Amino acid sequence: MSTTAWIIVGIIVVIVIWAITVYNGLVALRQRCDQAFADIDVQLKQRHDLIPNLVETVKGYAAHERGTLEAVIQARNTAIAAPGVEQRVAAENALTGALRQLFALSENYPNLKANANFQQLQSDLADIENKLAAARRFFNNAVQEYNTGIQQFPAAIFAGALGFLPRPFFDLGENRAALEQAPSVKF
Repeated sequence: MSTTAWIIVGIIVVIVIWAITVYNGLVALRQRCDQAFADIDVQLKQRHDLIPNLVETVKGYAAHERGTLEAVIQARNTAIAAPGVEQRVAAENALTGALRQLFALSENYPNLKANANFQQLQSDLADIENKLAAARRFFNNAVQEYNTGIQQFPAAIFAGALGFLPRPFFDLGENRAALEQAPSVKF
């Protein structure tokens, strides 16, 4: 073989190794996004599992507030059934709003607020919400790294053709201000 042929083979080998490295990097970023979303799913499942107990506790004290209780259950069921990220975000935002109404309802029932079971469930839900916020931050960071990775040169040249499409953030949208408000504590 001539020197030119060896140079061409060497260039081809370098390009193939480079392409494999870029592809593997994109796969790793995509897997990180999937793992981060799975972490959110774990927290959401815990949240969804807690809600029926919370509703049953409130039902014992405020059974005539049926509309609020049904709204919470309906929002929970919608959130469980939501298929994609955008639908899940919308459903979880609706569920958060319904839970806020449920806790606002508890303000009208001093016996309910004093109930140890209700207080424990409320504390558990607050803990899950904190973990969920952390999982969302981790997911959004992973999505940001992934989206940046597929848009940067040289990966941008073939990322779309290989199925690496941009992913949406887990954004709270219009409800962000209400959700980020610190709860007020009254004695």
